[in-house]
Amino acid sequence: MPHQVAITIHAPIRAGSAADLRELLAELGRKGAHDGAIPFGELPGVHFARFFVLDQVGDLDGRPIPASLVYLSDVDAPLDRHLRQLAGKADVLDQVFGYCEDYPVAVPALGARVAWLRRHVVSSAVTYVNTVGRGLDQIRQEARLREAIQDFLDEPGRDWAGRSPTEVRREVRRFVASRPDLARAMSPPRRPGIVFRVRETAHKIALPLVVLVLSPALLVALPAWAVLLRWHERRDEEETKRPDPMLVAELTSYEDHVVQNAFTAVGFVKAGLFRRLTMRIVLAGVSYAVRHFYNAGSLAGVRTIHFARWVPIDDGRRLFFASNYDGSQESYMSDFIDRLAWGLNAVFSNGHGYPRTRWLVKGGAENEQAFKNYLRNHQLPAPVWYSAYDNLTADNVAANARIRAGLHADLTPAQTADWLALL
Repeated sequence: MPHQVAITIHAPIRAGSAADLRELLAELGRKGAHDGAIPFGELPGVHFARFFVLDQVGDLDGRPIPASLVYLSDVDAPLDRHLRQLAGKADVLDQVFGYCEDYPVAVPALGARVAWLRRHVVSSAVTYVNTVGRGLDQIRQEARLREAIQDFLDEPGRDWAGRSPTEVRREVRRFVASRPDLARAMSPPRRPGIVFRVRETAHKIALPLVVLVLSPALLVALPAWAVLLRWHERRDEEETKRPDPMLVAELTSYEDHVVQNAFTAVGFVKAGLFRRLTMRIVLAGVSYAVRHFYNAGSLAGVRTIHFARWVPIDDGRRLFFASNYDGSQESYMSDFIDRLAWGLNAVFSNGHGYPRTRWLVKGGAENEQAFKNYLRNHQLPAPVWYSAYDNLTADNVAANARIRAGLHADLTPAQTADWLALL
């Protein structure tokens, strides 16, 4: 079983071509990423994918940043396999990436496209995966398993009245084992590869050791950092403008068509070395936490997120956040405010215009309306967005995995009754 990787491709658009590319993406979005306009469904292991355009802007010092195209996908490893498969869809790839600088439209070789894609891959500072190791094939197979078991239980003529939960489970197990297309659910899914597990274990151990070695210096530096933090926070400027109604209308036109939504927001990192360094340290801590502790269905109590990432771009001058989540945008933001306001502040308070914070983690998102306005002001439309299982929430996916686990686990009668309740 593979682990999952977040692929980000960020490429500058040829001068004067951004408007044409935006119109192309809008047209592809109207046709529907799920209807073959862009064949994400033909690429094995793609959970989610999207394209969006970043307009040309001036940074906080007035230096121009050219317009660019961003491609995001959450896929089953390895990365290179996905790049080769993506490059193999030359008709669509050339159509979209052909607006970018130096894209090898005139070179038909697959290798040239792969090399171009690889050159423009950007690393995420943080990658969150709802459940590491749960691949696309497993999610789909377990969804089919649930449907098959429910159909079996609902077959006309079957009378389950008076049957104990243990007896019903025994019949379900017999049914699943008799179906060649379902039988492998009688055993646990494979774990991610040994190389991945060894690397993750080494990272989990190594980072605390490094912090321990550096702890004397860190303790000396902490008071100075705290003083500088408050000095910066007292001088921070926060945005007060309300979101443009036309932007909100465009954003909402892409939302709530299925049980999931995509969220993308970008902003400038506050000027100065102090804020950039603080942001990098905070992101390193968040990355460690989601990599080793929040990797089994919950991000500090928020269970509606399938995948998320934080990605620095433009030499660290900007940062964007992207996620795939369940439910409405309003409920999504409220979940974060209620459960993770301190975490949002630790990261986003380093963003220019963010609601003012105290000691990095207080204030900020606790000012609910200011926080929601800030996110809407920085949110980007993603007209081309794809989900491989857009009828399944994260809870659905987790419940289907528990149904499979209940087929081969040793369960008490009470646990068996709870297992049947999942159906």
